Amino acid sequence: MLLVTEQPVTASDKTFIQLRQDIVEGDILSGSKLSETELATRYAVSRAIVREAINRLENCHLVERKPNVGARVVALSPERLVSLYQVRESLEGMAARLAATNMTDDEIDDLQALLNAHLQTVQSGDTYYQEAGDVDFHYRIILGSKNDHLISMLIEGIYHLIRMYRVQLGMAGPRVTTAFDEHRSIARAIDNRDGELAEILMRRHIFYTRNNLEQKLLEAVG
Repeated sequence: MLLVTEQPVTASDKTFIQLRQDIVEGDILSGSKLSETELATRYAVSRAIVREAINRLENCHLVERKPNVGARVVALSPERLVSLYQVRESLEGMAARLAATNMTDDEIDDLQALLNAHLQTVQSGDTYYQEAGDVDFHYRIILGSKNDHLISMLIEGIYHLIRMYRVQLGMAGPRVTTAFDEHRSIARAIDNRDGELAEILMRRHIFYTRNNLEQKLLEAVG
């Protein structure tokens, strides 16, 4: 897992992280075919390194292979969003419950400080989503669960696919303020060591976010 520090030590790691970022942020369009030759030129590396990066991204669910087509970036769709967020709601709800028990006081203080830093973005009216890693509220809580299996399923499994929806569809308007308030309520429940409430609030927050993103997708395809 490279996320905590994101300091690649090899050309393979660097290419993987850059390609992942380009896919998540939409610089490489969802649903587009991935050409090893073109990507090798783009990142100034060998096709073998690109091939390895694509294989790793397949494990992250950002890339899929189809017979007679090859590797493609996954397409964003309402159906896939709902399926993904059903899993996310369950797993991150569990993470919030465990975090209320397992996070240290210092980690909870850091979580509160992170939200204070996010407040400026919310007040400015800008699109509200967090960068990857430890500046992401959800990422902090996932790690705070201290459950290795859960962390692996979320961070190494679906985390960046979730980010792909969050980043490309964005969050603006009234939902920005309400989402931030939901984050604060979750953090307060964790601070109070109320795992049951933290789970309920996290599941509700993700459900509301799913509805918001699903509506944007439906408007886009409609």
